[in-house]
This record gives sequence, C-alpha cells and structure tokens, in this order.
Amino acid sequence: MKKKKIAIIISSVLVLLVAVAWIYFKVLLPKNDTHKQHEGMAGMENMKMDTKDESMKTTAAEEKVLYTCSMHPEIIRDKPGDCPICGMHLVKKENDSKKIHGISLHTLIQPTNSYAVSRIPSTTLQQQEEAIEINALGYTAYNTTEVGAISARISGRIEKLYVRFRYQLVKKGQKIMDIYSPELLTAQQNLLFLLKNDPSNNSLISAAKEKLLLLGFPSEQLQQLVSTQKTLFTVSVYSRYGGHIHESLGKEMNGAGAEVPVMNEATSLTTQELSLKEGMYLQKGQTIFKVYSPNKVWALLNIYPSDQPFIKVGNKVRIVPEAKPGNDFSSSIYFIEPFFRPGSKTLTARVNVDNSVLQLPIGSQVRATIFTNSINADWLPKDAVLSLGLEKVVFVKSGIGFKAQKVETGLAYKNLIQITGGITMQDSVAANAQFLMDSESFIKIQRKD
Repeated sequence: MKKKKIAIIISSVLVLLVAVAWIYFKVLLPKNDTHKQHEGMAGMENMKMDTKDESMKTTAAEEKVLYTCSMHPEIIRDKPGDCPICGMHLVKKENDSKKIHGISLHTLIQPTNSYAVSRIPSTTLQQQEEAIEINALGYTAYNTTEVGAISARISGRIEKLYVRFRYQLVKKGQKIMDIYSPELLTAQQNLLFLLKNDPSNNSLISAAKEKLLLLGFPSEQLQQLVSTQKTLFTVSVYSRYGGHIHESLGKEMNGAGAEVPVMNEATSLTTQELSLKEGMYLQKGQTIFKVYSPNKVWALLNIYPSDQPFIKVGNKVRIVPEAKPGNDFSSSIYFIEPFFRPGSKTLTARVNVDNSVLQLPIGSQVRATIFTNSINADWLPKDAVLSLGLEKVVFVKSGIGFKAQKVETGLAYKNLIQITGGITMQDSVAANAQFLMDSESFIKIQRKD
C-alpha cells in the first residue's frame, strides 16, 4: 500500500515538472525574446538618430562660411572683415575637397621629359590670309646720288676764299674762291699774243680760247680778257651745284686718299673752322669741296631680321617725320642695301624723299609703315611655339596631357607665327607653351613622321 502511494506522489511530481517546463518554454521565454528584440530595435533607432544628428551637425558646420587672412591663417572669423595683424581683407576659407577623376596610374608614371599633365587651354592651326604691314624706324640722310664735287683744274694759290664755315649753304653759280695760277696766266698771254699779232688765224685763236675754258677759266672773264686785252692775275671758281658745302681736301692728286665726311650716316658733327685757308696752294685735280643737296634726301629705314622676308623693292611706304608729325607723305622703297652696316644687325632700306618743301633736318628721325603683299598661310599664336635655340617645339594635346613636338616655322608677324611642318590641322596644341616647361633640358622632342 505504501509503495502505491509513493508511485502516485512521484508521478504527480513528474507531471508538475513537465507542466512547469512547458509553461516556461512556451510562454515566458518567447515574451523575453520579444522584449529584447524591441529593445534592440529601439537601440538601432537611437543609433540612427544619433548618426543623423551628427551628419546634420557636420553639414551645418560645412555650410558655415569662415574667413581667414592670406598672410596669417591663424586668424579665422565667421564674417568678412580686415585682419587685425596686417590689415588685409579676409578671404573665404575653402573647406571642400574635390575628388579628382580620370587620373590613372599610367598617366602618373609618364616620364617628365616627354609628357606633361595639364588642363590649360589649347588651340589649333588657323589658315588665313594676313595683310602684312611692317613698322620701321629710320632717319633722313643726304642722297649721295645728288652730290657734286668742286675740284681744282689747275695748280695755284688761293687768293680769296668766299666760303667761311663748314656746311654753309651755297647756290648754283655762287663764287667760291679766287685762284692765282701761273698756268692760266701763261694761257692768257698766248691768247693775247695771237689776237695782237695774228688776228686772222681763227683756228689758233679758237684753240687758245678752248684751252682756257677747259682749264676752268670762266666764260665771263674770257670775254673781259678779249675786250680789255689785259691779263687777269686771279681766276674765280664757281659752284656748279646748290646745297650744303663740305670740305673734302685730299693729300694726293686726283682725290686719292681724300677724307670725305660721312654725311650720309647722319652722325652728329661739330661745326669746325675750315682747314682750307687763303694763301694755301692747290694741286691740279684735287677735290676741294663736295656739295650735298638738301632738297633730295633719303629716308634710311632699319629692317629687323624677322621682317626682312616681307620687304621687297617697290613696297609702298607711309612716312611720318618726328620733326613735323603732321606732314606725313607716301613714297616707295627703291633700294635695299645687301649688307649689314658696322655695329648693326638690321638691313637698311632706302626711300627717296622730296625735301624741297618739308625741309627736314638731315638726321631727323622718321617712323614708317611699309605695306607688303598679303600672305595665305597656317598660323599659330607665338605663345604656343617654344624656341629651343635652333629648334622650335609645340605641346600637342594627348588625352589629359601634352607631348612636346618639333615643328618647322616660317614667317613671324605681330603675335602670329607661320607653321610649315610638324603638325596638322587636326592637332590641338597648348595655347601657352611656357606653362609646360621648367627648363629646356627637360624637354624631349617627339619627332612626328
């Protein structure tokens, strides 16, 4: 009987334990998990809210504009103003960092002497026709084709000199000097002897007169000699030219070794006294004076090497004299000197100028505009072409960078330069080649076949 009661008690306890276990696992445990899940979700929401608040705070901070000083970056203000240290205006402080796109490892490892990464503006060849006008400077000078010489046809002594200073203006037919010449005196006596003793011998008398004229005896004095039958001890020398007179005495006969003043060079010459004096002796054939005409002069224009290909004989020229800027006139180039003058690297172009009205001083400066023919060519801006001495290069665009490329150039005019080879119309080159190099030694030219 006791064993039966014990079995019933054990069975009841087991049933109770099963019931308690079932209640715990089926009812209480799911409720706890649900509560924890809600707590986890609430925590996530709180985290999201915190992140959102932080991002909003960051955006607000980024949108806030700050100002700083360029010289003193430690000065930061939230509004414009002046720096309290140096007084400079505050500038906006940039906080945004921009992401760079399109840069690959292949681009970054390009050699520095053949490839340059840059986004500077580019340009292309422009085929157009340019009307070339060349500006040149120059000066007026004596026209050497209008120079006349006064020479001694006979030997003699200067009795009277009528020219008192260098560069004196003389007129055609003006008396220059009186000369005593034994040779002329003998010729006069021969003529008078024939007129007195053989007046019918016309051939000898004509020959005697002709000899006097060839020796420089003036025709007026010859008529006086025939009419008075008296010899003249002095013979007058007249100028057959008009202009400025310049002394040109030579040490030898026939003008050999003569020291001729270089007046066509428009040099500054000091007015000195004449070395020719009364009482001095002259030799036959000696050049005494030279006469330069001030009415027909030259304008000598300096042509620089870059402009020489454009200049031709016959080009029209507009000249503005600095002495009289309101009296500009037109002419043309009639000769280009085929050599460089000493100390100069410019060619000289000669322009004939009628100076009879303007009366420009010799040596006065002039400005000229030379009108040449139009040229149809392929042009680039001069800034796009880099000179490496004997070679010229451009930077041809390749992707996001530029490569150095040798080109052949022709004429240069104003801010343009002619391209004759090396690139095509499809090539895009850097508009300013100087931005892409630090030194000539860093450029490795890529030759384009």
